[in-house]
Amino acid sequence: MPDQPSTARGTATYQRILEVATAEFAEHGIAGARVDRIVAAARTNKAQLYAYFGNKERLFDTIFLASLERITNVVPIDAGDLADWATQLYDEYLRRPDLIRLATWARLERRPVGHLVDSHSQYDDRKLGIIADAQAAGRVTAGNPFDVMALVIAISMAWSPVSNVYAATADEAPEVHQQRRELIRACVERAILTG
Repeated sequence: MPDQPSTARGTATYQRILEVATAEFAEHGIAGARVDRIVAAARTNKAQLYAYFGNKERLFDTIFLASLERITNVVPIDAGDLADWATQLYDEYLRRPDLIRLATWARLERRPVGHLVDSHSQYDDRKLGIIADAQAAGRVTAGNPFDVMALVIAISMAWSPVSNVYAATADEAPEVHQQRRELIRACVERAILTG
């Protein structure tokens, strides 16, 4: 756990480091990120960064875990409408493409297989319980609740910043985004929902 600053000035520096480092890691990954660029843009020095975070890897971990918390909790899941959850995730990826890039760098540079984080259950258990309850009620297709969740998330990421086909941006025409939302909704409804 990083050392928290004890003064208002220290808190401001700490936050600047986090903001600048988030952009740096999102663009360059762990290996490509440069501490020199981070401290220059954050208007601080390496000693301060290391005092707060220890090293570049711990700084990434701090940022990544916070981004994971946002990605997994910012859009509440509703097993009664997993299609709506998927479209809201699509919108969140448009709002914060940097967070998706961070997760992708973590996958590429840290965990090429398996769960993205060791403590995945803290983020997934509630969602899996909601999906399992909806399956028991006959509203969601049978199968492993984790696989159902993974499929809904994958559909929502079809045009995300890490798409292998086309990465959407918030600058595109609103009607284009609406067409994609409708397609996401239709795909999830047909693939996941029953009745």
